[in-house]
Amino acid sequence: MLNKTPLANDNGENTNTEPSNDNPKDSGIIESKNSRHKIQCLTIIGQIEGHTVLPPQTKSTKYEHVIPQLVSIEEDNTIDGLLILLNTIGGDVEAGLAIAEMISGMSKPAVSLVLGGGHSIGVPMAVAAEYSFIVPSATMTIHPIRMSGVVIGTSQTYDYFSRVQERVVSFIASNSKISPDEFNRLVHQTGVIANDVGTILFGEEAVSHGIIDEVGSISKALEKLHKFIDERKSGKAEKLKS
Repeated sequence: MLNKTPLANDNGENTNTEPSNDNPKDSGIIESKNSRHKIQCLTIIGQIEGHTVLPPQTKSTKYEHVIPQLVSIEEDNTIDGLLILLNTIGGDVEAGLAIAEMISGMSKPAVSLVLGGGHSIGVPMAVAAEYSFIVPSATMTIHPIRMSGVVIGTSQTYDYFSRVQERVVSFIASNSKISPDEFNRLVHQTGVIANDVGTILFGEEAVSHGIIDEVGSISKALEKLHKFIDERKSGKAEKLKS
């Protein structure tokens, strides 16, 4: 975790309102104990909150909390690997891609597990890990990006939409086994989602399309992560010997 010095006012009272990382209810992040490796567990749930603050009744994951946590995990030499638990309903595209890029760029082994749902921008975050799992009952909802607020009806607006969509598709294709053409076909498919365009994939279907690596739950995800950590440590040991 990132250590923060408590702030105090003129009366010496603590005014630091940042959530404590020691409480998983506040941070959504915990460390494994009594395990053969020290694993950090990061939960990404609800809606990904970006530059706009969501209503208090909306369950959300704040990217300004997750990104510093990922930096801390990468820098902490006592942490061996990262387990990412995902159950998202989409959210801010820029924030979701930022989190996905951070996960993809980490040197430590990371395994993701999709539980419940991996909606829209949850797909890049799922495939960003070194290896991804999905439980059989989970779904991945794939559809074109949306934009809220005022939209200017010009060709430039549609060009911008297309370029943002290309960024998402390119990241997913480069971090999974699905091709850009196949993913775009799923994005623009009709007749699957009522009054919408896109595709809903269940666990096995997400694997068969090459988006997710394997169907499995928590035990398989942890087994794979421990295996990656062992391989990483043995590789370091061999380098030191040579």
